[in-house]
Amino acid sequence: RLKSNSKADGKDDEEQFFEFMGYMVKVPKIPAMPGWMQAIMVYRFPSSIDPYTDMTYVIWLFIVTCAWNWNVWLIPVRWVFPYQTPENIHLWLLVDYLCDTIYILDILVFQPRLQFVRGGDIVVYGFLFVCLFVLNMTDAVWMFQMDLISLFPLDILYYFTGVKSVLRFPRLLKYMAFFEFNDRLEAVMKKAYIYRVIRTSAYLIYSLHCNACMFYWGSDYEGLGSTKWVYDGRGNSYIRCYYFAVKTLITIGGLPDPTTVFEIVFQMVNYFVGVFAFSIMIGQMRDVVGAATAGQAYYRSCVDSTVSYMTSYRIPREIQNRVKIWYDYTWQSQGMLDEQELLRQLPDKMRLDIAVDVNYAIVSKVALFQGCDRQMIFDMLKRLKSVVYLPGDYVCKKGEIGREMYIIKAGEVQVVGGPDGKTVFVTLRAGSVFGEISLLAVGGGNRRTANVVAHGFANLFILDKKDLAEILVHYPESQKLLRKKANQVIITRPETPKLFKAALMVAKGETFAKLKETYKSSEAQ
Repeated sequence: RLKSNSKADGKDDEEQFFEFMGYMVKVPKIPAMPGWMQAIMVYRFPSSIDPYTDMTYVIWLFIVTCAWNWNVWLIPVRWVFPYQTPENIHLWLLVDYLCDTIYILDILVFQPRLQFVRGGDIVVYGFLFVCLFVLNMTDAVWMFQMDLISLFPLDILYYFTGVKSVLRFPRLLKYMAFFEFNDRLEAVMKKAYIYRVIRTSAYLIYSLHCNACMFYWGSDYEGLGSTKWVYDGRGNSYIRCYYFAVKTLITIGGLPDPTTVFEIVFQMVNYFVGVFAFSIMIGQMRDVVGAATAGQAYYRSCVDSTVSYMTSYRIPREIQNRVKIWYDYTWQSQGMLDEQELLRQLPDKMRLDIAVDVNYAIVSKVALFQGCDRQMIFDMLKRLKSVVYLPGDYVCKKGEIGREMYIIKAGEVQVVGGPDGKTVFVTLRAGSVFGEISLLAVGGGNRRTANVVAHGFANLFILDKKDLAEILVHYPESQKLLRKKANQVIITRPETPKLFKAALMVAKGETFAKLKETYKSSEAQ
C-alpha cells in the first residue's frame, strides 16, 4: 500500500511511503525533467515543410549530405585499397547501414512533407501521392525516383560475393540531395562565396582522391613493385598514391617513365584528364572570386570613370577629393551606390515590404505625417530617395525654388544664416523634416526660407514635389491635414528681430553707423 505524508515544514511536496512486510519504505522522488528534454517531449513534427525557409530541413539535408559523402569518398577506397579486413568489417557495415537508415528516413519522413508548387498552388506531396504520380517527370518526382533507386538492395549479393563495397554504388545516385543542400545553405549564408570556394576546393581534392584510387588499382593490376612506375607497396599506400595523383593531375612532372603499354595508356589518360580537370577548377575558382567581388568591381569602375571624367575637364582638385570622399562614404555606409537601382528589380509589393521594414520607423515619427493615412505613408516610402551629404555641403539655399522635402535618416544638419552666413540658428537631427513649406507651396510661397548645411556626414531622404502631388491626389484628407499643419508652421513662426535685420543690412553693404542707429532706435522703443 502507498501512503503519503505532508512535510512538517509546510512545503507542497509530499513524501510517498510503501508498506512492505510491515515496514514503511520511502519511495524515492523522481527528479524534475530537464528543460531540453521537456522541449523534446512537447515538440511535434510538422505536417508540412517549406524547403526554402525551414532551417530544420537545412540541418537534415546536412545530415543526408554527410551520409552521401561517406559513400562517395569511401566506396572507391574500400574497393581498391586493402583497408576493409575481416577484423573491422563489422565497423564498416555499421556505418553503412546507419547511412542507409538516414536515406530511408529522408524518403519516408521528410520528402513526403515537402511543399511544392503545382499549378500555382502550394501542395504537399505525400508518400502515396508520389507513388501515384511516379511516372510524371517533374523535378520533385524525378528526385524521388532517384532516391528509391539509390536504395536498391544489391547488398543481398554479399551472400555470394562477400562484402564488396562496389555493390553499394547505387547509394551515389542520391547526389541531388547534395546539390539541394548547397542551394539552401548558400541562401541562408551572408557570405556564400566562402562556402563556394571551399566546395570548389573539395571538388579538386575529390578528383585527386579518385585518381589515387585508380593508380593503386593499376599498380595492383600490374603487380605492386613490378616496375619503377607502379606503387612499390611500401609506406602508407593511400598517401603515396595521393602524392602520385597530385603530381600527375597538376602536371608537376618528375614521375618515373611508364614501361608497359598499360602504364603508357594509363599515364596518357591521366595527363589529359589532369589538364582538363585542373583548367575547369581554375575557371570555377575565377567565377567564384569574380562573383564575390562583383560589387566592389562595380564600385571601382564607377569611381575610375568619374575621376577620368573630372580629370579630362580639369575639375579643381578640391572638388575631386570631395567626390571621392562621397563615393567612399556612400559605399561604406550602404554597401551600394544607389538603393533604388537594386530595388527596381523587385516586384512592387516586395519593394514596399522592404521600404516599410527599413524606413517606416523613421518616417512614422515625423510630426508632419502623424495623423495621415497609413497607406499614404506606405506609398510615400516607395518614392523616397536616400542621398548622402558631406560635411559642409549645402542641402538647400535660401531663395532657391523648393522642389523637394527632406527627412533626416542619419546625421545632423544645421540651419545657418547671419552676416557671414555661418551663424547656426538650429540643429536638426534624425527624424526631423525640413523643406515642407516650399514643397506644399502654401500661400503661393515656393522658395526656400533658410540655408541648410550638413553638419558632418548626413544621410537624408528626399521626396520630390511631383511624387508627393501624385500621392496626395488619392488621399484628399491627408492633403488637407498636411496643408493645415504647414499653415500652422507659418503662423507660429516668430518675426525676425530688428537687431538681426540690421545685421542683414550690413551684409548688404550698409555702414556700421546705420547698424548702430537702428540698434539705438530699437532700445528706445
